[in-house]
Amino acid sequence: MAGSRPGAGMTLGPGRRVAAEAVLLSACWLAACAAGPDFVRPQKPQVGGYTKEELPVQTEAANVSGGAAQRFVADVDIPGQWWTLFHAPALNALVDEALAANPSVAAAQAALRQAWENVYAQRGALYPTAQSGFSGSRNKTAASLTPVPSTGGFYYSLYTSQLSISYTPDVFGGTRRQIESLEAQAENERFMLEAVYLTLTSNVVAAAVQEASLREQIAATEEIIKVQRASLDILRRQYALGQVAGNDVAAQEAALAQAEASLPPLRKQLAVQRDLLSALIGHLPSEEPEQTFALSALQLPQELPVSLPSKLVDQRPDVRAAEALLHTASAQIGVAVAARLPQFSLTGDVGSIALKLAGLAAPGNVFWSLAGNVSQTVFDAGTLLHKQRAAEAGFDQAAAQYRSTVLAAFQNVADSLRALQSDAEALQAAVGAVAAAKKSLDIAVGQLKLGQINYLGLLTAQAAYQAARLNLVQAQASRFADTAALFQALGGGWWNRPEPQPPEKPEIELIP
Repeated sequence: MAGSRPGAGMTLGPGRRVAAEAVLLSACWLAACAAGPDFVRPQKPQVGGYTKEELPVQTEAANVSGGAAQRFVADVDIPGQWWTLFHAPALNALVDEALAANPSVAAAQAALRQAWENVYAQRGALYPTAQSGFSGSRNKTAASLTPVPSTGGFYYSLYTSQLSISYTPDVFGGTRRQIESLEAQAENERFMLEAVYLTLTSNVVAAAVQEASLREQIAATEEIIKVQRASLDILRRQYALGQVAGNDVAAQEAALAQAEASLPPLRKQLAVQRDLLSALIGHLPSEEPEQTFALSALQLPQELPVSLPSKLVDQRPDVRAAEALLHTASAQIGVAVAARLPQFSLTGDVGSIALKLAGLAAPGNVFWSLAGNVSQTVFDAGTLLHKQRAAEAGFDQAAAQYRSTVLAAFQNVADSLRALQSDAEALQAAVGAVAAAKKSLDIAVGQLKLGQINYLGLLTAQAAYQAARLNLVQAQASRFADTAALFQALGGGWWNRPEPQPPEKPEIELIP
């Protein structure tokens, strides 16, 4: 500052120079600081794994469709389109259709645009506001009063054009904290959109797997019914020859009827599942998708990514959304603190007033005013103080909700990892159970043909085979469903997809 020339022909002495520098530094400090705490991201959980015990290298394997061993690979990135790892073109097409047409995606996108527009609107508070106006009137002064216009007439017209400028300096950063809060809300909406993407794609995959499972269960039940009908034919022939009693035939007829009665509920579930798929892709139930699904058409991913626990809080959109809400609450404390500090405002008016329109341009008709104001609340019965305390309590609430979201995220991953290990073991056992039950049923049917077994042994073998077949189908479906659940629990790879862009920030306009 030494040797500077603030104005032509003006020189500051040492004392005034120091004072000017102090004022300048104070102004710079006020412009840079903002009331309230600066947000700091919460510390990440310091754990080395998701479960108490170490994960095995791979799961068990079974000699059946969907029975391949799956390997747990640490710190491997997740593709943005993770569902393509199932190598099912029909599933890929259905997910793409859902992302393009599901209303929840459009709603989340609109919420994100709205949040950013609110940010842009609040940023305008950092700039002066200018308003222009024009008014015209026809007037008459009462005869008992002195005529108002300089012409001395009682009748006159009055025209006024005016420009008003107002500015509220953000001395203590209350406006900047409000902008910060709105930006954090926009960040929350961004991650809510990512959560919608992840939930929608996961629901589509889960619904497709469930449809495939129901079709396999229906096929297994129809196979069981076919076997029971063949057994009933054998018993009826033996009854005609007097080799079995009528009770044996009646018991087999009851078993067949029971198996046939289990088909309508399965078909109902399949129809409901088709309705769900229609809704997920944004269609009415009468416009169900063309794609149908079978377990044999899905390929089980054999390499399962297991992200590092330290990365999970960055990958989960629900955790990032909770963090953004925590940031919002932190900024609101600053807004409340700034409201308790002095408030400054500047206003200025310039215009022209004349009795004729042509006179508005005359120099003598110009008027102007400039005013500054500072106000400080000295008594409000504790209103502003309690608002600050409410904001601080809101931050504590958001912090607790964030911790709860983190705990749920780690629980989801741990549950999925345990489920995948259990699913593999269950499928392996189910394959063995089906093989044993089928062998037992074949022996029972053969003995029945030779008259070497009664109907109770046959019914027992049929019931065991039916239960084993349905259990196998459900075990196969669980592996696919829980694999999708793991990808969902780990965040779904949203960071490998294009980031949703906020609406283009408009240029500052003089006229809205």
